[in-house]
Amino acid sequence: MLNDPPSQLRTAVLADSDTRWKWGALTARRMAPEAVLDGYLLHGRATPTARQLAEVGVTADAMREVTAVEFLAAADPDRYDVVLLSCVGGTVQAMLHGLARAWQGAARRPAVVTGYVGVVYEKLSDGLLLRNGADVVLANSRQDAERFRAVYEGVGASPNSVVECALPFLDGAAYDPAAAGGDRPYTVVFAVQPSVPDSREDRLYLLRRAALHAERHPEREVLVKLRSRPGEHTTHIEEAPYQKLAQKLPGGLPANCRLVYGNMGEVLDRTDLLVTVSSTAALESLHRGIPTAVLTDLGVREPLGNHHFLGSGCLASWDELDAGHLPKPDPVWLSRQGVPGAASAEPYDAAFDRARARLATLVADPQLPPLAPYYTPETAGGYLPRILGRHGLAPTGEPLPQAAAAAEPGPLRRWARTLLRKAARAAYRGGVQRIAPLIRRMGAL
Repeated sequence: MLNDPPSQLRTAVLADSDTRWKWGALTARRMAPEAVLDGYLLHGRATPTARQLAEVGVTADAMREVTAVEFLAAADPDRYDVVLLSCVGGTVQAMLHGLARAWQGAARRPAVVTGYVGVVYEKLSDGLLLRNGADVVLANSRQDAERFRAVYEGVGASPNSVVECALPFLDGAAYDPAAAGGDRPYTVVFAVQPSVPDSREDRLYLLRRAALHAERHPEREVLVKLRSRPGEHTTHIEEAPYQKLAQKLPGGLPANCRLVYGNMGEVLDRTDLLVTVSSTAALESLHRGIPTAVLTDLGVREPLGNHHFLGSGCLASWDELDAGHLPKPDPVWLSRQGVPGAASAEPYDAAFDRARARLATLVADPQLPPLAPYYTPETAGGYLPRILGRHGLAPTGEPLPQAAAAAEPGPLRRWARTLLRKAARAAYRGGVQRIAPLIRRMGAL
């Protein structure tokens, strides 16, 4: 029968960066482990490369790169049961309006899920209201769930879409302190971030301190875990890559300090102390029971995101770490952040039970109501049209004529468009990493 739920779910995941692909695909697997998963990579400045996808290590049954309008055409309600939007807030909002229009008149529509890829420490109300309208807005912790519901209630929107779960990549073996000193040296990992801190001077300071830690502890190995290679982009823009900064250090890096790439989980397998400013890697490390330090050297400030770790017991400086300090996390704080820790009696996978139950209810519903975002041309007439227009959509959610035409190119136009995309990305990277810093330095003269 038409209204019977399908025997095997089909899920479409739209992601706009390597990090968001990792979160979206793993979340889809947690919520519906047996589902067929199709991946869609949104064309843009942060579209992941093949190397980045391989490093993430999360595969799909099918994968393609699309524009927003192409995704709307591909998200056929007869093909998919679940659509998971793992993108920046503006893109999520545009897709919600676009999907609402695309699915008008359909006998049945997919359930729509969205959320955040990590710690939410800025633009809380903006990001949440841009995600409003999805059937499920995932919160990665109890604290986030409470904050999300409060925002929705504060504007008169329903908080019922908020579902508490956990970050989908908190896995791996529990930390064994006895591992260091055996087959490998004691290993300190500095997990860097593309945009935190954002200034070249601050980033160079942190790199120097990591190198100094290696000099002061020659028996240790210090790894600077990088997010991307030069020329690649992640969720955020990296104007001063650590690879280039390392070349500026007098004498270079010490022999026991080196730059590394790779899957974060594999790096954590050999980590004895994780150091970061505010990376989500800190939560992965804490979940395994690895000593974790959130740096205070540049202050505890909202732009850095390390204020999120107030009360965690993890705040520390390089000076303290040089002297041998090992932070001890507060278990109450960990619990509220959705990080039960390796010693927790509750299985980690149980954190997704609520999300699985909600999804099962939605998929079984033969007639879900139309998507209804909080932002409409009436409630946000000066904001919404700009958001939709960036993705080639009219205020009604309908593709603009030029965007619709570009979504259906012939073979020659597809080839030309691929070349144009590559050229545009190269030009953007050059502007971000070369021209923009030069202009700022000239302005400071």
